[in-house]
Amino acid sequence: MTQQHAHWNRRQWIKHTGAGLGALSLGDLALAADAPLTVGFIYVGAKDDYGYNQAHAEAVAQVKKWPGIKVVEEENVPETTAVQKTMQGMISQDGAKLIFPTSFGYFDPHMLAMAAKFPDVRFAHCGGMWTAGKHPANTGSFFGYIDEAQYLNGVIAGHMTKSKKLGFVAAKPIPQVLRNINAFTLGAQSVHPDITTTVIFTGDWSMPVKEAEATNSLADQGIDVFTMHVDGPKVIVETAAKRGKFVCGYHASQAKLAPAAYLTGAEWNWTTAYKQIIDAAKTGKPHPNFVRGGLKDGFVKSSPYGAMVPEPAKKQAEAVRASMMAGSFDIFKGEMKDNTGKVVIPKGKVFKQTDAELEGMNYLVAGVVGKV
Repeated sequence: MTQQHAHWNRRQWIKHTGAGLGALSLGDLALAADAPLTVGFIYVGAKDDYGYNQAHAEAVAQVKKWPGIKVVEEENVPETTAVQKTMQGMISQDGAKLIFPTSFGYFDPHMLAMAAKFPDVRFAHCGGMWTAGKHPANTGSFFGYIDEAQYLNGVIAGHMTKSKKLGFVAAKPIPQVLRNINAFTLGAQSVHPDITTTVIFTGDWSMPVKEAEATNSLADQGIDVFTMHVDGPKVIVETAAKRGKFVCGYHASQAKLAPAAYLTGAEWNWTTAYKQIIDAAKTGKPHPNFVRGGLKDGFVKSSPYGAMVPEPAKKQAEAVRASMMAGSFDIFKGEMKDNTGKVVIPKGKVFKQTDAELEGMNYLVAGVVGKV
């Protein structure tokens, strides 16, 4: 029997026997109450993309080992009504009581529509801006302050660049992406204030051809250290390495793709957020609607340093990391100007990572070459 056929039979059995559940005795229902919690995970791309989806899939592989949890997954689901059909299937056929739609475009309208349709199911979205009073109580969002790890990427890049020109290949100018570009640039400028970062937006999360073109274009401009914010950094990492440039990775580790070029990287540790949300569902506690954390909370981490990274670079980055872990380091504080010369953070103003204003960031800091 093929895997697909077995999957079809399982779903058909659930569908056709579901009608008989009403005849269960109280004893049967007690047993059902001890049944595993079925949790669904949905990815916009492939689980082995060396990037965003892989970071989630690696964490889900750990979730599968937890007792009392049954996992259902689906990859390559577009940010269209297709994701609503996937959620519907996981709920109606697999019995999922908690869904993690992991891609940015799944939130509105798709997840919100399904949450209204299934008020007894919990939905936890990655990256969305859940707002009390606006969004249903059975929905929520989780994310990590990965700009902390991108700042550390910047510190290392600042030490490694000879041209003082860095490159950033990004998908879309949404707040989380802008926050990463700005943090990376500020980290590099802490080493050399005159460093610039040139950004190219490709227009979507997975555009391999445009990503390669952008990397080559930046390399042609004398840029010698790259980072990125796209779903699958593989093409950028490999293209930069072929051009003899250094790379700071993103989402997951891309070190094995280009060991001679890979300096370090900003990685997710999604198991921390998953555990908090899944534990609440298992124990019947209120759904955590807004979950955030950084390095000190175990939500994000850095890739190990490449052999080419010198001790002074590591020493400076580790000193900053220690301050971040202690909660005594602020990336965004005044006076800070954007790249048009406008003051975006006044003198004396300090934004903590938890401040909502940072989740609405709509500017590029001074030293970034590019437009929002």
